[in-house]
Amino acid sequence: MTADESKRIARYGWAAFAILALAYFMVYLHRTTGGALSDTFEDYYGVGTTSVALLASSYLYAYTLMQIPSGIITDRFGPRKAASVFIALIALGSVLSAVSAYVDNFSLMVLGKFVIGLGAAVVFIPMVKVLALWFKRDQFATMNGVILLIGNIGAIAAATPMVLMVDLFGIGDTYMILAVITVAVACLCWLFVRDRPAERGLPEVDHEAEKKVGTMEALRTIFGGRMRFWPLALSMFFFFGTMMMWQASQAGSFYISVYSYDLHSSSIMVTLIGVGTIVGCPIGGLLSDKVIRSRKTVCLIGTGGYALAWAVMWATVGQDVASGMLFQGVLNFLFGFFSGFLVSTVAQVKEAFPASMSGLSVASLHTFTFIGGALAVATCGFVVAERTVGQYQTLCLIALVMAILAFLCEVVSVEVTPEDEAFTDPALDFLEYLTDKSERSRGFRRSGIV
Repeated sequence: MTADESKRIARYGWAAFAILALAYFMVYLHRTTGGALSDTFEDYYGVGTTSVALLASSYLYAYTLMQIPSGIITDRFGPRKAASVFIALIALGSVLSAVSAYVDNFSLMVLGKFVIGLGAAVVFIPMVKVLALWFKRDQFATMNGVILLIGNIGAIAAATPMVLMVDLFGIGDTYMILAVITVAVACLCWLFVRDRPAERGLPEVDHEAEKKVGTMEALRTIFGGRMRFWPLALSMFFFFGTMMMWQASQAGSFYISVYSYDLHSSSIMVTLIGVGTIVGCPIGGLLSDKVIRSRKTVCLIGTGGYALAWAVMWATVGQDVASGMLFQGVLNFLFGFFSGFLVSTVAQVKEAFPASMSGLSVASLHTFTFIGGALAVATCGFVVAERTVGQYQTLCLIALVMAILAFLCEVVSVEVTPEDEAFTDPALDFLEYLTDKSERSRGFRRSGIV
């Protein structure tokens, strides 16, 4: 590869990445809107806490249903076609949400959120495919951190800025503005994104040759991945469940009900989760790629720190010492900061399987990620139905237990990369992992535990 070819690959790769990053901004904005606007939706549509929880979970159910199909679609049709079509679907869902406000129909809002979720599900996987084919392997976790950084700018926009926008334009016009912006992003994607360097007459980046694998064979390989897949899938199930339960559904109501914050003060707490993630994502990516050079160790730091933050939250719910915005702001920042380290989980799964399965392997991981989010959001409304301090303390205890389980799942995971001899070996069985001292030691050495 010549220097000129390398520069052109970088230029085209960054252009494709930037356009898809704009789309991912919209994905996160729609995903986390409910956290700050839950009371606004309740008042406007005349519904209760459980109905607003259903609104948030409808997005996550759709997102979950589309995860494996999104991997199949992306691997088969390429990032450009997949992302362009489904970004346009986000715009359609935004229009439905706008109309729901104009006609005061909450069911139509739920449908709009569901359609948005279907479209949003096929944005991240095309981005992963672009990273896998346009960037070097030792850039992956860092770039994935940049993706989540941009996404969490969207989460910040879904908090205080979204509240201000709704105050200024109303719910209907706000969603119509979002629809117009999303259509523009879909057009940019179709015009400028290309699937791989060869489409620009350029050589491939330094990845192994992409051997085409049938969908069923790929699924059998991934779901038969055992210790290289299942602990990470379960960790993300528990981890993301707590994040969505808090950031996308209950955080705003918690601060209004427990500490008597006003709407804008509670939205600042939600905003700080996104700020923390923006800081944590690039740090987690750099630690994973350049400093520690172990995906698993970075994941352990992230899940361990996250669990400790939830322990503090649970132990102090309703107490005067915890009522200040500084105390709560730091906790919410830490929730976001340590969640940023989970960029390494995506890298760990992606690297455990051949490049031809990169889209499907990450999509399979995200299936469990968003099942956890959907179930947590759907059920948390019942836990805090009366919004008492005791109920919110129970909610925080549930979150703490889930965070601890996420950490334990990371502990037993095995980090395998294409450079390891074990990459092409049969996947590890859980009992084999526990009884095979040499394999367990190798996994611990790679994680930095020993």
